[in-house]
Amino acid sequence: MENIALIDSFSEFKDNKSIDRVTLMSILEEVFRATLKRKFGSDDNFDIIINPDKGDLEIWRNRVVVADGFSEDDNEEIELAEARLIEPDFEIGEDVSEEVKLIDLGRRAILALRQNLISKIYEHDSTNIFKHFKELEGELYSAEVHHIRHNAIILLDDDGNEIVLPKSEQIRSDFFRKGDSVRGVIKTVELRGNKPAIILSRTAPAFLNKLFEQEIPEVFDGLITVERVARIPGEKAKVAVDSYDDRIDPVGACVGVKGSRIHGIVRELGNENIDVINYTKNEQLFISRALSPAKVTSMEIEMYEEERNGKKGRVSVLLRPEEVSKAIGRGGVNIRLASELTGYEIDVKREGLEEEDVELTEFGDEIEAWVIKEFKNIGLDTARSVLEASVEELVKRTDLEEETILDVQRILKEEFEQ
Repeated sequence: MENIALIDSFSEFKDNKSIDRVTLMSILEEVFRATLKRKFGSDDNFDIIINPDKGDLEIWRNRVVVADGFSEDDNEEIELAEARLIEPDFEIGEDVSEEVKLIDLGRRAILALRQNLISKIYEHDSTNIFKHFKELEGELYSAEVHHIRHNAIILLDDDGNEIVLPKSEQIRSDFFRKGDSVRGVIKTVELRGNKPAIILSRTAPAFLNKLFEQEIPEVFDGLITVERVARIPGEKAKVAVDSYDDRIDPVGACVGVKGSRIHGIVRELGNENIDVINYTKNEQLFISRALSPAKVTSMEIEMYEEERNGKKGRVSVLLRPEEVSKAIGRGGVNIRLASELTGYEIDVKREGLEEEDVELTEFGDEIEAWVIKEFKNIGLDTARSVLEASVEELVKRTDLEEETILDVQRILKEEFEQ
């Protein structure tokens, strides 16, 4: 097989992969040099001439003419008698350039060369895909459902790139069929072997942030900035927004008339409830807004010297009794998101706590912590608040068994009887 014929056969890779002819020729030279080095021990004295326009290639080996019987390296030196078979008037010390044909490399070397070229082209293609998607980390991206597995959905974009949406990155209510278009943010891009692993996420806070940019013109134009986002995917989110233009109401602009602007985002996120609040650098005011719809009476902030579990301090918030359950939210969702949004651990205290009442945490030796947490999640953080609620109501509002609730109330009653 002539050199040019081999190159023509390799052109199929250029057609099948996103690789230009010049790059293909560069890879071809690299592969040929590796083959020459394996066969002759060195490729330093070889010239490889590639014409990317015509697609032809020539290989020339350069050797120095030495006296007969004095050659120490057949690759770099050629004896006079052999040189004169090429050109009769060669003399000792002159340079000889001799073209190397593929047939001279041997059939096995040619097969290995072809396989090496395939590998190099795929490696080049994977590297380009990796670099492309690495730059897109954190950006919004759409792809089509190609295959549905138990623990992940495999997507393909318009260029045929494979993108993975793991179960852990899906919203709980997500349901997709083959052919559906899926939006998310590129969460991570890694090279596993020579293949890029592209992970899409619909649960990351960045997804909500990017949806605001896409759906709300003022956010896209930079008139409104999304300062912070906290999410429990598919359930509830809090978004703090701000504007440098005093004429713009950032919350009103994001929500729209009767929620018209935010409705598309809510629908995309499986009816995730989104609270949009005004951001401020005033810590007390920001914490109060983050705890909405509850109205805060007062608060005390204790700053940590160093962050603890990602929190910069602890705040004790005083609320009227009827506001406690609002601040905590169903299952503790509201207070958890407020804590994540503000960066503070938040303790809720009931205003007007009677002297004879006792906080549930005081019963830690007799009542398990997870049981106390169940009561606190529904706004019941004192002994009397638990005793005043009916067993039926507590069974309905918590994940506790009736027997556990009766046992807790017995312990609390004994405290007051004493």
